[in-house]
Amino acid sequence: MVISDYREKKSFMAEQKYIALIDCDSFFVSCERKLNRELEGKAVCVTSGRRGCVIARSREAKQMGIAMGLPLFMAEKDFPGCLYIDANHANYGEISGEVMSVLREISPNVEVYSIDEAFVDLTGLSKLYKMNYYDLAKYIREQIWERVHIPVSIGVSRSKALAKLASDKAKNTDDHICIAGKCGITKLLKHTEIDEVWGIGRRLGPKLKGHGIRTAYDYIQKNDVWLKSRFGKLGLELKYELMGNLINKVSNEYKPPKSIMDSRAFENFTSDLNYIKNELMVHIHAVCRKLRKAGCKCGMISVMLRTKDFREFYNKADLPLPTNFEFEISDVAFPLLEEIFDPKTVYRSVGINLENFNPVTNEQLQLFAQEENPRKEKNEKLAESLDKLEAKFGHNIVRTGFTNKEVPAKQEFITHSGK
Repeated sequence: MVISDYREKKSFMAEQKYIALIDCDSFFVSCERKLNRELEGKAVCVTSGRRGCVIARSREAKQMGIAMGLPLFMAEKDFPGCLYIDANHANYGEISGEVMSVLREISPNVEVYSIDEAFVDLTGLSKLYKMNYYDLAKYIREQIWERVHIPVSIGVSRSKALAKLASDKAKNTDDHICIAGKCGITKLLKHTEIDEVWGIGRRLGPKLKGHGIRTAYDYIQKNDVWLKSRFGKLGLELKYELMGNLINKVSNEYKPPKSIMDSRAFENFTSDLNYIKNELMVHIHAVCRKLRKAGCKCGMISVMLRTKDFREFYNKADLPLPTNFEFEISDVAFPLLEEIFDPKTVYRSVGINLENFNPVTNEQLQLFAQEENPRKEKNEKLAESLDKLEAKFGHNIVRTGFTNKEVPAKQEFITHSGK
């Protein structure tokens, strides 16, 4: 392997590893089937709400021709034989946690890539479990199915980029496993379109094809200098990942998300500001719960309003102090909402997005923090109590509500008995 004129040479000469990407098949649909076994074998789509679109499809739904992102009203009209279920992201998050727990029992090096994907470093585990890598992947699939009842596809190869390609190929095999060892890498790359490569996608794909790069194999044939001059260090690193060198190691270090958003279509289109505020408060509670679980506070928020005809309006603001408490965020979010709200416009959804995260453990004590926010300690205790209630009795056992009266707006907690 030759790397021309680069100080990064040592980082590219990483030791050989065996990396697996575990990808849950049609994850949201699989979660619904886990919770309701009667859905097995039926055409099922998970949607983003009654006014939303299709966000997950079973194999049977795909075979019917239902496209990802198809608006629900069109799907129900054109494909009445399919079952449509509103997404329940709280359930999906819990089931994802179960899958990741199984993986962590098998390997100490697990990197959660998304809610339904994880990289696992299998190096050396074949000796520990006395299995080859194919049998080890099969064992992982069986463990996840038996203990969580979620089907997965597994790709195993020498790097993350190759493991990702292998897992994509595994979805179309009978055993849902693809091993791309040293001898199989070239074949895998020659049968992979360039826009199927992890990190390329639809944006860079056409540009690369314009340079005659149509497959992943074509990409690794390009000169180092040419690649780096056009696509930077990351473009060069991708080449060596595709050649079987582990440039980006599997890391089980927790990384907080860069942003957290929650939005959902209304049951009915509306121009009622109070109704929209109530819905926004529901989303604020959802993102705050996730933010506290991540051990962070946010410093910036943005509010989104989407009209009946899908036009979107945004408003953004910095928070006076970093927070993860519902009412401190709603104090800023409601004025933002009112600035972009038009009583003559009919809306279909509202949403909230949190950004600029700081870990709570790194929070600096401010000299006048108590004077600026005298309820800080009480708010934190109340937030902790909310999370404990929901951990014990389930999500949405407590919901934050907005009540409009002649006196200034009041916010309150509504406790559901669950009966």
